[in-house]
Amino acid sequence: MKKILILGGGISKEREISLETSKQVQKTLKKKFKTKTCEPDNNLIKNIKKFKPNIIFNALHGRFGEDGYIQSILERFKIRYTHSGVISSCIAMNKILSKKIFIKNKILTPKYIKFNFNKKNLKSTKIITSFNKKLKFPLVIKPINEGSSVDVFICTKKNILSNLKKLKKYQEIIIEEYIGGREIQVAILGKKKLGAIELKPKRKFYDYTAKYSTNAKTEHIIPVDIEKKYLNKVLDLSLKAHKLLGCRGVTRSDFKFYKNKFYLLEINTQPGMTKLSLVPEIAAYRGISFYKLLEWIINDASINR
Repeated sequence: MKKILILGGGISKEREISLETSKQVQKTLKKKFKTKTCEPDNNLIKNIKKFKPNIIFNALHGRFGEDGYIQSILERFKIRYTHSGVISSCIAMNKILSKKIFIKNKILTPKYIKFNFNKKNLKSTKIITSFNKKLKFPLVIKPINEGSSVDVFICTKKNILSNLKKLKKYQEIIIEEYIGGREIQVAILGKKKLGAIELKPKRKFYDYTAKYSTNAKTEHIIPVDIEKKYLNKVLDLSLKAHKLLGCRGVTRSDFKFYKNKFYLLEINTQPGMTKLSLVPEIAAYRGISFYKLLEWIINDASINR
């Protein structure tokens, strides 16, 4: 019986989601594998040496779990692990690095500027004028390397300064033009275009609560009600982005569909595996059970990713 060590929790702001992902993964895999879940803490090396896993299932989300940091540690042990490797994880997590690659390869993405708090005066109205000149309001402000819509705000001229203050702890953030339209997300499994799903949040946008709370009552629409040529277009764009960043395993790309154009917001190298997560839902629609999805991810595990 293969041993699977599942990494869950961590120290990012997505800790609770990671714990739920690892819980669902262990619950499913323990039927056919010997499993153990552990935190990526000071006891990680001890746990790896003691348990001696055949494969490490990376169920972490966010910083230090999805940005190449933990992947660089796992490479040292020469134990097969899941999802993307060091470089692709780092690039995908960094919204500015990934955007530069998207733009260079003619994939539409919202226009943006990098904002450094060390050089700006948050009391100055000149900032508002500058933002409006470069991007036009409303604007989206968010951290450069967080996921799950953590600390994301849609801003007007009236609330931009107050919302910026909420993100001052990051020192640097990204400011994007706001793209309206439909929320469409696509799953890629290896080199296969798994499928797409549309989200219709009841809230202002598809934020953290809309993603993870059943009370938010976000509507999940699959199949997506869209012309076949547009569906094929967004599937192709997702696979293209997946390959450009050198991703491995499963990824999920987030798009806005506005005026018959797709804008790629970001690509997620370790999408959630919770009861509300989108990749398992897309897989289920394609006739792939949650266990079969996890089994594929495990069989895809390797080193030097």
